[in-house]
Amino acid sequence: MGVEAGAQAARSRALAVLRIRSRALAVALLPAAVAVVLLAGASTGHLVGPGWQAARWTVIPVAVLVLLAAGGIALVVARSRPAVSPTVPITEESAPDLYRLVRDLADRLDVPAPSAIALTPDCDSWLEDRTHPAHGPPPPEGRDEIAGGRRGSHRRTAAAPVLVIGSPFLWWMRVGELRAVLAPVVAGTGPSAHPDIAAARRFVRGLDAAVAVASAPDRGPVSRAVLSAVGRVARLLLHSCREHAAEMERGVAAAAAERAQAVDYGLRIVAQEQVGLAYAGWDRLLTRVALPAWRMGRWPSRLDAGVVAALTELSRRDRLAEGFASRLGERPACDLLEEPGAVDEAASLLAARLFHGGPAETGPDWAPVDWQEYPDEVVDRKWRTDAARLHRVLDALGIRRTAPHSAGPTLARVLDHLAAPQQPDAERQPSPTTNTTPTPEAPEAAKTSEASEAADGETPPQGPPAPDSERRTGGAGGDAYGAEGESDEPENARTAALAAGLTAELAREEAAATHDRNPAQGSPTPDTVLWDAGTLPLFPLQPPRTARELLADHVTAMVCCAAMDTAGATPGLDWLDGPTLLINGERATDLTPRVLSLIEEGDPAPLQAWLVESGIRPEKPVRLV
Repeated sequence: MGVEAGAQAARSRALAVLRIRSRALAVALLPAAVAVVLLAGASTGHLVGPGWQAARWTVIPVAVLVLLAAGGIALVVARSRPAVSPTVPITEESAPDLYRLVRDLADRLDVPAPSAIALTPDCDSWLEDRTHPAHGPPPPEGRDEIAGGRRGSHRRTAAAPVLVIGSPFLWWMRVGELRAVLAPVVAGTGPSAHPDIAAARRFVRGLDAAVAVASAPDRGPVSRAVLSAVGRVARLLLHSCREHAAEMERGVAAAAAERAQAVDYGLRIVAQEQVGLAYAGWDRLLTRVALPAWRMGRWPSRLDAGVVAALTELSRRDRLAEGFASRLGERPACDLLEEPGAVDEAASLLAARLFHGGPAETGPDWAPVDWQEYPDEVVDRKWRTDAARLHRVLDALGIRRTAPHSAGPTLARVLDHLAAPQQPDAERQPSPTTNTTPTPEAPEAAKTSEASEAADGETPPQGPPAPDSERRTGGAGGDAYGAEGESDEPENARTAALAAGLTAELAREEAAATHDRNPAQGSPTPDTVLWDAGTLPLFPLQPPRTARELLADHVTAMVCCAAMDTAGATPGLDWLDGPTLLINGERATDLTPRVLSLIEEGDPAPLQAWLVESGIRPEKPVRLV
């Protein structure tokens, strides 16, 4: 499909969308037109008589009601604010070279230049129309921000969309690669300037915004009833024009891609490879490096610089990516910004907001962290916090310390609990759940049994949750483990009970943190006014961790704490794998399978052998948060 063919297909579909709008208007005006005819006939003496009089008294109120309803629906559609992507705005004063690159690219493509530039903390780029009336009045007539005030064939108009660029592209890509990647995106401003396509897009966005308004909660019964009717009409119109709108956008994309073929064609092939590589490095950096910091109340302030380090490290490890490192000698695209550090910090905070749901501003429990401080401020603190939580759950379950007079928590306590041998059936004490007389042990035993069934994939019995005081009963005899801290449940139930306790404890901590956090939002802007704190994060990075995964993380954290306090190990940061333990300056890569062997099989031998080999003393107390 060529440029003209794609543009023609897009215009044809846009006209189809506008015809649907015209038909809806005609349906709304039809009763009024009939009423006008009836009134005109009466005034000329033609449509007279009791029947025509009854018709007039019936049609006129219906016409008035239909006009009022249509006017209300049109007002909601016109004034509803379409969704706006959260971005970091980039002014021309802060990035004159970047604006000049985009302007020259638009000249080469013979299309209108975008009205502004913004960054998104994601590996994607697109055009976004923000000229809806609800977004505020357009700039003064004749002003041309992106063109620097020049008068020419590509002077900005009020309909010009905003160019949104993925921030990782600016740091990883070179200037030529960025221009090649942006070519098909900027080429899309040509079809966007066509009046029929622009009108069709405004109509579809207005309907979509009206549906969102009608679906908003926390409204009174009258408002809900009125907006429900508006929502039904808007959904009907959206359903009618959905296929035409989708084909219109396909035609626009095809025309833009065809127009951009002549711009840096050879370089675009290499640039597309960098897009895939940047996406892989960005995803890994967020999930393995940024996410642990976010969970600790810290947000890395240089995520885009981190993706460069991560991809550079990947080029060292992966022979298929060796050639990518040679590009780093060329000028990076972030040099097009006047203050790349400040832009990176703003994009990093927005990424934490979108992907984790953190506050919009820095606060006492939400502070930035540099990469140099990451091991001490995030990794060390994370391990000690997790280890402290593990011992609190052990205390709540009544698991006694291995050394009663120990000065602090030890790794040996965890090893002994998870690796304790199963008692023969003849030596088991009667389970508290089998007693006919209610005892304090019954609730905890029931909880342990349910946790075991849930961990084995079975559905636990339904019923009201146990009170918090019962779930956290501690002390000798106050749990299912007996006065001596020994469990009369099989080992899988012992592990499941500890995992379930960690899950419940972590859920309580997160709920309390969410309840106590009330960050200042600042003045609303077009990029933030639509945000609803109850819907964040908009793009969660990972599904909730399972109970066994949480247990493995906490046991690993305890091992790392013991290594740091008894063997001189240090916390470290691996750009591709996140927090890592350094023993004698070398990364410990064989710890995870040994921890899983202890948790899943109850076999402590591999981990104990590793502890001896590394010089770690499990019986020594460790420092916790």
